[in-house]
Amino acid sequence: MLAFLPIGVGAQVLSDSIRSAELNPLILQDSLLVGETLVVADSVAVPAADSTKSPVLEAPIIYNATDSIIVALDGKKVYLYKDGLVTYQSIELKADYIELDLNTKEVYAEGLPDSVGVMQGSPVFKDGSDEFECKVLRYNFETQKGIIQDVKTEQGEGYVHSERTKKIDKDAFILKNGKYTTCDADHPHFYLHMTRAKVISNKKIITGPAYMVLEDFPIYFPILPFGFFPNSPTYSSGIIIPTYGEEQNRGFFLREGGYYWAAGQFFDLTMKGDIYSKGSWGTNLHSNYKKRYKFSGNVDLRYNVNKYSEKGLPDYSRSPGFSIRWSHSQDSKANPNQTFSANVNLSTTSYDRENSNEISSYLSTQKSSSISYSKKWENSPFNMSVNFRHSQNSSDSTMTLSFPEMTFSMAKQYPFRAKVRSGKLKWYEKIGLSYTGNIKNSITAKEDVILEQSLIKDWRNGWKHSIPITLPSFNLLKYINLSPSFNYSERWYTNELNKRYYFDQVARKSEMFVDTVYGFKRNYEYSYSLSSSTNIYGMYLMKNPNSRIKAIRHKITPSMSFSYRPDFGDPKYGFWDSYVDENGKEIFYNRFEGAVFGSTGRGESGSISLSLANNLEAKMVAKNDTSNSEEKFKKVKIIDNLGISASYNLVADSLNMSNISIRGRTTIGGVSVNFGGTLNPYMTDATGRSLINEYVWNHKSGLGKLGRLTNANLSFGMSFKSKKDDNQGAGAVPGQEPEAGEPETELPVAMMSGPAYYDFNIPWEFRFDYSLSYNKSNPFTKSTINQSINFNGRMSLTEKWNMSLTTNFDVQAKAFSFTTFNLTRSLHCWSMSFNFVPFGQRKSYSFTLNASSSMLKDLKVNKQRSWFDN
Repeated sequence: MLAFLPIGVGAQVLSDSIRSAELNPLILQDSLLVGETLVVADSVAVPAADSTKSPVLEAPIIYNATDSIIVALDGKKVYLYKDGLVTYQSIELKADYIELDLNTKEVYAEGLPDSVGVMQGSPVFKDGSDEFECKVLRYNFETQKGIIQDVKTEQGEGYVHSERTKKIDKDAFILKNGKYTTCDADHPHFYLHMTRAKVISNKKIITGPAYMVLEDFPIYFPILPFGFFPNSPTYSSGIIIPTYGEEQNRGFFLREGGYYWAAGQFFDLTMKGDIYSKGSWGTNLHSNYKKRYKFSGNVDLRYNVNKYSEKGLPDYSRSPGFSIRWSHSQDSKANPNQTFSANVNLSTTSYDRENSNEISSYLSTQKSSSISYSKKWENSPFNMSVNFRHSQNSSDSTMTLSFPEMTFSMAKQYPFRAKVRSGKLKWYEKIGLSYTGNIKNSITAKEDVILEQSLIKDWRNGWKHSIPITLPSFNLLKYINLSPSFNYSERWYTNELNKRYYFDQVARKSEMFVDTVYGFKRNYEYSYSLSSSTNIYGMYLMKNPNSRIKAIRHKITPSMSFSYRPDFGDPKYGFWDSYVDENGKEIFYNRFEGAVFGSTGRGESGSISLSLANNLEAKMVAKNDTSNSEEKFKKVKIIDNLGISASYNLVADSLNMSNISIRGRTTIGGVSVNFGGTLNPYMTDATGRSLINEYVWNHKSGLGKLGRLTNANLSFGMSFKSKKDDNQGAGAVPGQEPEAGEPETELPVAMMSGPAYYDFNIPWEFRFDYSLSYNKSNPFTKSTINQSINFNGRMSLTEKWNMSLTTNFDVQAKAFSFTTFNLTRSLHCWSMSFNFVPFGQRKSYSFTLNASSSMLKDLKVNKQRSWFDN
């Protein structure tokens, strides 16, 4: 390695390949050998006075090569062969041939031909983060100028190719007949031919007249008179160019145009707008923000006004709509005892219906939002959370707002347990209690009037206290676990209802008067319960020793609970009241009807609840087990869960039994099947709308004795996918006999009947889900049956062709619902997509051929028919 110092003295690492001593023996006579470093005096005599001059270069030039380093007789030129490397400050040059002129401080580099005449080791120039490869390079270290031939350099997301380039300073190049592309191939598939251009590294590229070249075919029209490409490694402010197009309903448009403001390291701001020739318009503000180790999030605000037809015409309409999205998350390291998060998705129904371009947004009818703050007091059982919640149904424009929604809770405490315990716990030390308090203020109304509602009259609010008390559990008959408990809850409200019924005997008209009485109102209830459960196991061993099924195990989990609650409809509590109608019948009503936390029920309850869960599984020999010494087994679930539950009210005067609920889940051939149903044990009157105190099993026969099937459901899904054939490797050539020692490759059936050119291994996925629901609450009306099948599939015809299909078929209506077909093709630096919705309200299609890079996102061919044109 040779380092040329500013005063002309250098150092060189000796090598067997160095021949400088043979060419210039005078150097060795004037040299001083120090270890393995040869200090070489400049071959040009320098007067003593010159040693005081300031250095020409600011740092030494260090060079090396693997084959040979030759120094000229005059010592002013050095020739490097094979893997030459020259380094100066942050500049690094590699090439198989480098000629270094120490007098002019210039370097010349190029590759060398190999044995077959192919150039190898072309120059690679690197200056800091900038790097490029070329065919020939001439560069001056002092002026930082140079001439480059056949250069390829990466500039941001794009690449610049040039036959001849002049480097005019450290960061700037000028070129003639250059190419700008985002294709990373050595011979790009497309590029912008620049007749002349200036490249300023890490800033921008400015071009003169330019035109597009696609697959070496020049497209002269339209020609660009000039071009500007930002090229900054850091984000920066700038104008966002809008997209253009046409819709039948809203007219010609300029969409998503605006300005991006790189505000700083903590946040940015994007301002965009849409404008249509028929009067519609829209605006959008979007901001991302982040503070390291603290929080991060983004905010998106949109407002659109759609106008249809012409003003003054009967079919003219103006439809404003807005959308608010906010996502905020706190870093887990910021504060472990205090968190704040937000996930807001709020929009008007008109905005979703008329402006959603995404399929998921269009198909979704339910939206919800949540803003939460939680705090946990360290070394204490108390914690608190405050929430703002929102939910809406876009199908009927109903919205529910809840703010504030506050929860204060205390973890389970054992008041009778000693702080310093010794020995076993006594029964009373196992008594535990916890507390949960909820404050809620909410309203439900149509979205266009919800903000006009009265905070006092229309909003519902209250405070609910829940105090569950856990009593010691114990075992009965060793195997049955009994768990007693006591629950108390209380609700505080600011008003209650008072109903008065008036009937005019003369006019035969009735009227109900409902008065709201404001003030502090208290409502409470309590209940006792005792629950028990156990497990029962049964095993059946197969008698046939050759059977793959060795045993079947049946697990039964019965559980029973008893609960008692007094009749809080008794007048002494004051929670219920009554009035007499025109027929003399006493009608009871709840004074807290419609309250935010509900109210206590009417009637005494002493219920026994029974449930029975069944699980059936088999122990089988694994199929892939071929060893006779030790068999391998696997468990197969026959019935994953089959449960039945019901309850009986011991103190009710009639209709004591509840509905019987049946649910189950099993797996058949790898397919999960879910089913369930509800049986009503009572008969109805002649209209079928009211139950009578007569059991079904006294009037029906066969399976009908179990009860009336009021509803049932069944659902299952299956997925299929291709399997990768490991035998058909990349090296297998169809139609060619394998060499000796190689395994034979079995070809697909489709390829055995004709000439074999290519092994079509097509990856694919397909899934369908079937659901069925049955409803017949009235035995004298026709039942309602709904069936639907959802299809979802994807296929890769080749490595770059992908096709997908999503649809749903309504079996009862015999019609398809929303269906979409997508076809995509990767073209290396370009991509093609075709999206098609064949029918329905969103019927549309679009074909797009565009550059893959976001830098040239507007370089595209687009043909579409919007769903707005329907």
